[in-house]
Amino acid sequence: MLLDWVDTVQNLDCLTAMKELPGKSIDLVVADPPYNLSKGAVWTWDATVKLDGFGGPWKKTMQAWDDMSLAEYWSFTEAWVSEAKRLLKPTGSIWVCGTYHNMGIVNVVFQKLGIEIINEVVWYKRNAFPNLACRRLTASHETLLWGHAGGKKRQYFFDYKAMKNGDFPEDLLRKPGTQMRTVWDIPNNKTREELRFGTHPTQKPLRLCARIIRCCTRADDLCLVPFAGTGSECIAAKTLGRHFIGFEIDPEYARIAEARLHALDEELEQLILDLS
Repeated sequence: MLLDWVDTVQNLDCLTAMKELPGKSIDLVVADPPYNLSKGAVWTWDATVKLDGFGGPWKKTMQAWDDMSLAEYWSFTEAWVSEAKRLLKPTGSIWVCGTYHNMGIVNVVFQKLGIEIINEVVWYKRNAFPNLACRRLTASHETLLWGHAGGKKRQYFFDYKAMKNGDFPEDLLRKPGTQMRTVWDIPNNKTREELRFGTHPTQKPLRLCARIIRCCTRADDLCLVPFAGTGSECIAAKTLGRHFIGFEIDPEYARIAEARLHALDEELEQLILDLS
């Protein structure tokens, strides 16, 4: 089953599909789970009113898969994180995206399951959506937890040199040649190509996905993306010469992800032809 799923996005529920994979087979888990924040009002903004720096329409949607009770969300989180830990190699890492809505639960579940937290990273979004209700501070960051499967030897792989010496021109907080810090300035706007086949309400920019993958993997390593959405993490892995397995429960998002991957294959084939 492992070989059949490598470099594909499967239209499957990760809670079921992960059980089919052998233990200690994954180098990196990159998880962008539901944040459990589909609460409150629906917001739409069609760009008829100018807001500097926001570059296009915005929408806050309500999704059934993102609306659980606290007990349901706790059980859901513990179930998929337990499987992720089982699948990780001793040298592997897990990264989870979130906000204050869910990251406290993820943090405690990590500790309960013996997943050591290596770093908490703040993803600063300088072009964050404004607070239209004007009743609270404008949310302008998300949180990323980086952990490993535990154990005293701490064998997880970290590409220190890539993070220190790599080129990250979009990050206005970063000074080239210095150690990578835990605040990442990465704009949330996506390129036209990233949105070409369709969008997901919580789609991450490729620049964020690529930085995570570069941080913790080598060429040909295998990344697991339990909540693939429209496939951004998978696209980043393939572009960087890594393998991946993606699971996405929604058939339309899985279709978009496969369309993006097929287009990337065609681009790579053309590049090879151009260079030959």
